[in-house]
Amino acid sequence: MGYGPIKATVGPALEMLYQPWIRGEENIPAEGAAILASNHLAVIDSFFLPLLVDREVAFIGKADYFTGKGVKGWAVKNFMKTVGTIPVDRSGGKASQAALQAGIDRLRSGHLFGIYPEGTRSPDGRLYRGKTGVARIALATGAPVVPVAMIGSNLAQPIGKSIPSTRHRVGIVIGEPLDFSRYKGLENDRFVLRSITDEIMYALMALSGQEYVDLYAADVKKAMDSEKKTADEVVTEMLAVQAQARPSVAPVAAPGGRPAPEVSVPEPPEDKSGKDKKKDKTSDDEPEPSAE
Repeated sequence: MGYGPIKATVGPALEMLYQPWIRGEENIPAEGAAILASNHLAVIDSFFLPLLVDREVAFIGKADYFTGKGVKGWAVKNFMKTVGTIPVDRSGGKASQAALQAGIDRLRSGHLFGIYPEGTRSPDGRLYRGKTGVARIALATGAPVVPVAMIGSNLAQPIGKSIPSTRHRVGIVIGEPLDFSRYKGLENDRFVLRSITDEIMYALMALSGQEYVDLYAADVKKAMDSEKKTADEVVTEMLAVQAQARPSVAPVAAPGGRPAPEVSVPEPPEDKSGKDKKKDKTSDDEPEPSAE
């Protein structure tokens, strides 16, 4: 079963069971290349996003999705293959670069490519520091970056839960495309790469209403596993160490050291009918993402 058939069958089933909502889908270009840069709250993000947006989109996904055992592993592996998920080895080096190159090739062919700039799921629902791979891809292709905020998927599927709950509606808020053509030719400048990435993460923060943590989620999760501590405990300790190392620097409340946007987590529409998924795209209460 290919992308089209699985979208036609699984998509309606997801809508019936989970009553997802989507706002701002008109911000995804109707044709041509674009990068969908999303926050990452749960495994089901990789299911809802490809199935609920109109155009075909291939996301980067961790290689573990393709090596699972048992019925669940088989189902996840086959779904990811069907929707064109590009496996990435998060150990870095040439393996990670190959996944980014696959994304670049897809964009140069005029398609949509999706990426989670945080590099891994949030351990606690907060938004973490973005990695610069998304900026490298944007500069290499000239494609606009469309910020996409997943809403409530971590409530529907908390870490460790295999089957998502139908008690929590999953939402998608899509912001206006970000154009980084002004940085053309500066793809080797690490300050430019960080600036672009922070701008994308700020847009995600404004769309999602998440609290920001100026740490890499992968580092926090690694410390959680090795020290057997909660995300909150690890974040508190790591930020304390960071503050001691830079006593003259104010705490970072938003990407790039900007003031935190005054926004809240978007609420789902009151009407839970399946038709609302399309109707809600033109809602006037979409939070405005900052483009710096």
